[in-house]
Amino acid sequence: MKKVLLINGHEPYAFAEGRFNQTMFDEIENQLKGKFTITKTIIKDGYNPEEEQEKFKQADAIIFQFPIYWFSAPALMKKYIDEVYAHGVFFGMGEEGKKYGYGNGMMNGKKYMFSITANSPAYAYNDTEQFFEGKSLDESLFHLHKINEFCGMESIESFGAFNVIKEPQAEQDLIRLKDHMTKIITQLN
Repeated sequence: MKKVLLINGHEPYAFAEGRFNQTMFDEIENQLKGKFTITKTIIKDGYNPEEEQEKFKQADAIIFQFPIYWFSAPALMKKYIDEVYAHGVFFGMGEEGKKYGYGNGMMNGKKYMFSITANSPAYAYNDTEQFFEGKSLDESLFHLHKINEFCGMESIESFGAFNVIKEPQAEQDLIRLKDHMTKIITQLN
């Protein structure tokens, strides 16, 4: 049975406690149960970098669930990446770099997916007249994709729940997430 690592990258704030982010994390787990061996990390609860590296080594796929804070991942998630994505484990610059090449990393063969919550409205994407200047969700997460690509991982189409604070539509978002996961599960096998 293939292995999936689920990472909850939420960082709580008074205005964003993370209940919907946790609901999405739980729904992803529910969709994968029985089909994959699942390991989990909830970053805000703490972690051991070496244990996390082992989880990555064992996983066939990694799914990150996190909110967008200032057009990127929360600071705790960035710190997690800084501490876990270590030289000699995720990438190399010496002999490993020659073996794997720049941007080919040491996590080859692994897939990853981003599932995000954002307060930006869906219409702000994919329209040249809107804020993201025609960029898709995945294009707006370019820098986060490049981190994982540098380490050799292959992306799977991201999922986004939008306008989650101003005009939440939790029921519809969960239906869309279930549909997305149905499509994604075939790509993970």
